[in-house]
Amino acid sequence: MASFRRTLSPAYPDRQYINGSFPVSSPTHKLASGNAKYSSPLPALAAEFRRLVGGVFTRRHGRKGQWRRAAFRCVLCFFVGFLLGMFPFGHMAEDIRSHEISFEMKPPLPHANNAQQLRQEDRVLRNRVDEGFVIDPVSLSAERERQSDRFDFVPRKPLIVVTPTYGRAFQAYFLNRLGQVLRLVPPPVVWIVVEMKAASMETAEVLRKTGVMYRHLVCNKNLTDVKDRGVHQRNTALEHIERHRLDGIVYFADDDNVYSLELFDSLRDISRFGTWPVAMLAPSKNKAILEGPVCNASQVIGWHTNEKSKRLRRFHVDMSGFAFNSTILWDPKRWRRPSLNPIRQLDTVKEGFQETTFIEQLVEDESQMEGSPHGCSKIMNWHLHLSAHNTVYPKGWVLQKNLDAIIPVK
Repeated sequence: MASFRRTLSPAYPDRQYINGSFPVSSPTHKLASGNAKYSSPLPALAAEFRRLVGGVFTRRHGRKGQWRRAAFRCVLCFFVGFLLGMFPFGHMAEDIRSHEISFEMKPPLPHANNAQQLRQEDRVLRNRVDEGFVIDPVSLSAERERQSDRFDFVPRKPLIVVTPTYGRAFQAYFLNRLGQVLRLVPPPVVWIVVEMKAASMETAEVLRKTGVMYRHLVCNKNLTDVKDRGVHQRNTALEHIERHRLDGIVYFADDDNVYSLELFDSLRDISRFGTWPVAMLAPSKNKAILEGPVCNASQVIGWHTNEKSKRLRRFHVDMSGFAFNSTILWDPKRWRRPSLNPIRQLDTVKEGFQETTFIEQLVEDESQMEGSPHGCSKIMNWHLHLSAHNTVYPKGWVLQKNLDAIIPVK
């Protein structure tokens, strides 16, 4: 009877029985099968899903099937996670539904409203800082970004310094001294050095070592008087400036003069023609002579000179006491020059009158001049007239052999 009860037990309806017996369905199964067409299929699907999941995670496999089980579990977990990520949770969906999303393009506020809004933001930031909060005042306003990007950059005027030179005992000293001064001047600076007949290797080496941008020119003019050497050398530089249309402030700086950095800074303030007083050492070398303009602010109202022989000059100024705009040389229409003849220094006039005859080609009168510095009240360069004629010195200041030991070591 025990085996018969197990056979008729409804707990195993799908088991195949031995001993020739057949499964007998219980009244509960008959009722369930009779009403299957009237019931929902969801419980059956849930039961099948549970059986599948249970079989995957509880069924035992051999060693060869372990990698299949692991791969299947990974794919299944990925699929479940993907489905959970695609469907948001209930509270998130409610938040999204509760907030309206507007794509309306609002026009920008007027400038006054922007300024008022910026002031309000600044006031709030100051109040928070007073309360003890450290806030980085970063604004996303396009107007503030434009203001922060603005910067005032005024390019410097190029300076064109013209220096005539010739071989003598103190040439290397003079060029080195002037080159070191120009090296301290803020760029752009072009140093035009002019020699007679040929460019010497000693001069070229000095120019390379100074570190200043330079142009080494040669004047091939046949001279009948050594005193006219500087005139022709400056004319060679003027021709070079006019041919290449160099734009800047031209200044004649002899190598034996002494210059201050303040002088080169003031040159960049010149518009057309600038002048200033110069201190000169008298030929007797026992006194200093002041020569140059007398100014009321930047307006030239007169001239000062100590040399009676030069009072007949129109403009009383030294060659190193003025500078001018280079465009006067090659752009006469801009400055309304009455003559189109090239501007050059004259070698036909008496010594000491080269300055005034040259300036007369640049300006008509004192109204076109600018006094520098303010009030022409400061000396910025000195003309010392230091010369060493017929002085014996080693070529290039290089000793070819050792000096004679006059006092030997004891």
